[in-house]
Amino acid sequence: MKLKGFFALFLVFLLGCATAGNGTFLNLLPESKEIEIGKSYIPYSIEEFDGLYPDKRVQEYVRSVGMTLAKHAERRLPYEFFVVNSSQVNAFALPGGPVFITRGLLLKLNSEGELAGVLAHELGHINARHHAKFLEKQFGISLLLNIGAILLADKPYGQALLQFGQIGGSLLALKFSRDQEREADAYAVKYTLRSGYDPYGIVRVFYTFKSMERSRPPEWLSTHPLPETRIREVEAELNRIKPSGALITDTEDFHQIKALLEKTKPSFDEYEKGRRALRNKDSAGAMAHFKRAVELYPDNYQARAYLAYLLARSGDLSSADLHARKALETQGEVFLTNFVYGYVSFLGGNYGQAVKSLERAKRLIPDYADTYYYLGRSYEAHGDIKQAVEHYRIALELSRGKAEWSSDARERLRRLGGL
Repeated sequence: MKLKGFFALFLVFLLGCATAGNGTFLNLLPESKEIEIGKSYIPYSIEEFDGLYPDKRVQEYVRSVGMTLAKHAERRLPYEFFVVNSSQVNAFALPGGPVFITRGLLLKLNSEGELAGVLAHELGHINARHHAKFLEKQFGISLLLNIGAILLADKPYGQALLQFGQIGGSLLALKFSRDQEREADAYAVKYTLRSGYDPYGIVRVFYTFKSMERSRPPEWLSTHPLPETRIREVEAELNRIKPSGALITDTEDFHQIKALLEKTKPSFDEYEKGRRALRNKDSAGAMAHFKRAVELYPDNYQARAYLAYLLARSGDLSSADLHARKALETQGEVFLTNFVYGYVSFLGGNYGQAVKSLERAKRLIPDYADTYYYLGRSYEAHGDIKQAVEHYRIALELSRGKAEWSSDARERLRRLGGL
């Protein structure tokens, strides 16, 4: 993914008219840009929800169910389906095609029919262009135009990169209206029925969520309001159409996949304990939890990457390099493993490898200040002063000068003539 293409998503000034489902509306965001935005924020979404689930069998199964549904969607888009590691009970989509479901929600589902209902609902939001409408309303065409002009320059400004992060955060926190939820429900019923699934699956999921609401409300409800009237409306529609025939309610494949998830749950529980310890500045406790997580499930690349990071900070560069390499081998297409391997390589004096890995991390998520700082350090050590100065400047802009390394970056800029 080229960096300039990555930021071209902000040029959303074309006017067009688009139709989705049973409605037509003025569309300020062309479909091509909607797709570009969605693809651009896939790496961001993966990191926000604790990475991709490592087992390819789980990813392929969910993708297969999702693509079966997507074949019956009105919009011909490059749909993608991802299982993310978060224990949150959640599912969400991005504009233009990407759909995500958390490990936590998969563990709460009881059948393939329920999974189909959840994925179909998220496809409904995409086909109704709810995300596109939000972007148009929230950020405005003139603002997006100005940012696009900056980002397409040879040297993107830190302020524009900050705006990129703000848009990503807004997309992931997008709260749908009740009318939008009803519209997505209608699509869910339609897509599941067209695909041969029992459309009552989504209703069963709703009742599961309502039962959880009394103890620990699922995170899905924070962005998808679920009043009783909404459930009754879906039930009334199903009673009206009276689905019949040999509809799929469940499969053995679903339960085999869920068993895989159950087997790895202890490892991810340890990983989450490690993250909590890290937030509480308990590095020793965090390291112990991450080690245990890796012992329980060696493919837990999230835990392994954090373990490598902590080992490197403690001075054990040999062990850090081993774990960073293994994490990257398990999953080399995400930000975390590339950043950590770059960081460990930098500390170990392998500046060429550090630049390679950190540049890859920067392309995946372009607004993380630490990436620019350690790229600056690596370029400086390599003798590329021009690149070092450029990266120090952006690092300071993104961090607003409040990172632990900010004073060092300013001093290096002054010494290199960049201030």
